[in-house]
Amino acid sequence: MTLAHRDKPTFLVLDYVTITRDPKTALVVAIGGDQRAAGLLQTTGGFHSAPGPRGDYHRLPHALPFEEQRQGATAAAHSLLLAGYSVHLDPTLNTLATQGSDRQAAHRHLDQLTSLGSDAADDRQVAAVLTEIAAPDDGLLPRLTQSLIATWASWGRRLNDTGRDPQVAMQLGAIVNNLSTLTWQIEQIRNDADRTGPAPQTRPSPVSTAPSPLAAPAVRRR
Repeated sequence: MTLAHRDKPTFLVLDYVTITRDPKTALVVAIGGDQRAAGLLQTTGGFHSAPGPRGDYHRLPHALPFEEQRQGATAAAHSLLLAGYSVHLDPTLNTLATQGSDRQAAHRHLDQLTSLGSDAADDRQVAAVLTEIAAPDDGLLPRLTQSLIATWASWGRRLNDTGRDPQVAMQLGAIVNNLSTLTWQIEQIRNDADRTGPAPQTRPSPVSTAPSPLAAPAVRRR
């Protein structure tokens, strides 16, 4: 059966709105939509209109805490969907999403640190961010160092056992040593920024040689 022209269904193209975090400024921005969408962004999500190179866009206040940014973005996306708009919401901003993998949680934590570092208004706030990054044992960099040590040790041992050249694994070990030194230096900068921590210590001597595949890289601890 052939439909007459007047019987053909009409498909409405809905306005598309993207809500995401700008990687350069760490701002939560909303792009697209019409005046009605703009009103929903402002009233339900707390977005503000701002001029852009390709026309106005919307953004959340820069000083808004990380979790409040997620709540505003999620509320705005939900209201837009109910109003019939097509919406892409960055998964890291979606408070209603089921908690995904550990990787997604780690990404959210890094996004939060990026926002906190960008918004830091005094030395104490800078010190708080650096504490999360370089604190012994619990900081991001010490934990990353431990992961690299485990990878390096297993890899170097396997290369030795199979009679293969361990040079590449030794290079990784040297990088781990350098990372440990840099982490220690960041910790000293954190102490200086906090102004209540111990006085900055003398700079450690640089690692001059790559470690043996059978000896774990030195990890600085307090």
